[in-house]
Amino acid sequence: MKKCFFICLITLAFCSRVDATTEYTLDTLYRIALERSEKIKISAEDLYIAITGKEKAMSFLLPQLSAVGGYTRYKDSKISDSVTLIQPDETASYGVRLDQSMSLSGREITAFKISKDNIEKSRLDLIAVKEAYMFLVSSAYYNYLKAKKIDDISKANVERLTKHKNAATTRLRIGEVTKTALLRAEAELSGAQSDLIKTGNLTTLRKAVLARIVGIDEDFEVKENSELRDSRSTPEEIIEGCQPLAVECLKEKANIERAELKSANMQKKMADDMVRIAKGAYWPTVSVEGVYQKRKETPETGSIVRDNLYGGLKFNLLFFEGGIRDAQVKEADSKKRQAGLAYEDLKKNVNIEVEGAYLDFVTQKGVLKSLEDQDSFAKDNYSAVTRQFEYGLTNSIDVMDANTLLVTAERQLADAIYSYRLSVLMVKRATGILLKSITGSDTN
Repeated sequence: MKKCFFICLITLAFCSRVDATTEYTLDTLYRIALERSEKIKISAEDLYIAITGKEKAMSFLLPQLSAVGGYTRYKDSKISDSVTLIQPDETASYGVRLDQSMSLSGREITAFKISKDNIEKSRLDLIAVKEAYMFLVSSAYYNYLKAKKIDDISKANVERLTKHKNAATTRLRIGEVTKTALLRAEAELSGAQSDLIKTGNLTTLRKAVLARIVGIDEDFEVKENSELRDSRSTPEEIIEGCQPLAVECLKEKANIERAELKSANMQKKMADDMVRIAKGAYWPTVSVEGVYQKRKETPETGSIVRDNLYGGLKFNLLFFEGGIRDAQVKEADSKKRQAGLAYEDLKKNVNIEVEGAYLDFVTQKGVLKSLEDQDSFAKDNYSAVTRQFEYGLTNSIDVMDANTLLVTAERQLADAIYSYRLSVLMVKRATGILLKSITGSDTN
């Protein structure tokens, strides 16, 4: 009775362990990665810093209001020759003052505009980081599925070769084959077992990489999206508005949608504004101040002013400062040219990236059908050759050749299937619509 109880307990523990393994779809992995990725969080902090930069720029457009006060205690009071108190024992003063300084060039207003543009640029950078990370998750996901599939193929290969070795052993005993047939079968089986170790370790590594990128524990399994398992995406399904799918249309789409290009364009605009700020240093600065002050003296002198309210206007024009303003304008001009060149360079790289993604998609789609046919023929060939071997119509070498052809075909097909699915996502990534296709919005 006790034995049955412990067996049930162990069985329940095992079942609960199996159930604890979480199964993730690609969409779920996307969502978790968006929440947990350190890179995305760092980029989000950049956006927050940009928002605080706008608050700092706004502070220069508003006057400074400060409270002032002071207390002085003298050793003794002083009396003039005309017997008039000129220094009390102690004095105290307090009040408020308002100060505002502005350049006549409007540099402060331009800086405020730049701070707003910087927020938009940081938002675009965050989108670019998210999109790149989503493609990284996709790559890790399909690499893991591919390694898992190839590992399954290796297991099936070991199983087939084990059966063949057993068959060769049986036929050797009855004298239908020579010793070399058995040795060849054993050699092929040893090689397959070696491959199984490699593919098993590769699968474990790919799983660990996926877990690291997404930010989950390694005790999980992945589930293929049902819509991707058997279907082939048509060009119209991949990029809306590009029918038929053409590389020039994709490039135009990328030039409009890619967050990196929008960010680089925003950087150009900011660099242009920075030149205006640098040139604004040649303009005069106007400062305004207003002060309200109260004063107390003990005892009071005859010249005491108890309340005082006054304002002032200052005008400052710098004539010579050693050449720093010229240097700052030249530096700003240079950075403006850099921003323009960086934009053009990025645009060319994006176009090449789009062209590469398109050609890879076309290649993967083209080879997939051929590899499916090859896999089907290889399966039929292996089945026919093994049956013939059972009746002595073929030898062991024919079986090995058929098995090698089958393993090669299965591995190539597995590689093509997942490479094709990844190529679809690469086209979306290159044209800047991957994040939108995942979240339904390009602002998340």
